[in-house]
Amino acid sequence: MKRSYICPSMMCADMFCLGEAVKALEKCGVDYLHIDIMDGVFVQNYTLGTDYIKNLHSFTDIPLDIHLMITDPSDKLERFDIKENDLVSVHFEASNDISKCLDYINSKGAGAILAINPKTPCDVVIPYLDKIKGVLVMTVNPGYAGQKLVEGSLEKIKEMRHLLDGAGYENVFIEVDGNVSFENGVLMKKAGADMFVAGSSSVFTKQMMLNEAYSRFKDYVK
Repeated sequence: MKRSYICPSMMCADMFCLGEAVKALEKCGVDYLHIDIMDGVFVQNYTLGTDYIKNLHSFTDIPLDIHLMITDPSDKLERFDIKENDLVSVHFEASNDISKCLDYINSKGAGAILAINPKTPCDVVIPYLDKIKGVLVMTVNPGYAGQKLVEGSLEKIKEMRHLLDGAGYENVFIEVDGNVSFENGVLMKKAGADMFVAGSSSVFTKQMMLNEAYSRFKDYVK
């Protein structure tokens, strides 16, 4: 069985206690910190930004999982402090030049990920399989935390895993983002997901301490 990777969604962290949260996640041994960048155009919300990424890099050695929900990312990637071993997702629906985006990300020593929205078919990733490390399957419509799982998401994860394996890309991982709760995490894992963006319904739940929530979620998806 493949190892699971957990990426706490920093959009869901208490901004007034951000340093404490990052230090707690370091002690937990998290794999990546998931950073949502929204421009108010591709999605109807604004979150985080270039300085946030730069400051996080200076504060922690945990690599970042940078999710760019922005229009025309090929024109803007150079503005971001992308480090070796980071992961960077660009959306199929937003990019004016997907190959250019993926090539730039790879040139920085980071891992390129192609993200797709719930209504986007799985087969759009096929032309880019040689350039990507993973596929981000959105299980909610991007833009806001706290949404319900889009109907058919689990079947889409299965379909994506079947597509990747059938094409000989078993090593391309599937990341999931959207209502990745404790219970949904288990189902997503069974469907073929490898990497989990954990937010308000799991790691950042208000029902328990951060380290306890992380440990419990890790047990659910191991």
